[in-house]
Amino acid sequence: MQQPLLSIPEIALFAGTRVALGIGVGLLIAGRLSPDQRKGAGIALTVLAGLTTIPLAVQVINRSKAGDNKLLSVA
Repeated sequence: MQQPLLSIPEIALFAGTRVALGIGVGLLIAGRLSPDQRKGAGIALTVLAGLTTIPLAVQVINRSKAGDNKLLSVA
């Protein structure tokens, strides 16, 4: 049986970045804020989510290429 490539905290980090990305995109297309507020908040959340996802994805890709399926301790 294969061990999972992601630990629960890593899954939570990925989920959190996806939520931030979704909120950012939602703010960009929503009409509840003024255009300047909406654009600023939407771009900030979208960029933040993208930038925080990159290191997580690289870590998982490198771990899977190396064949190191051990779970890392977060504590």
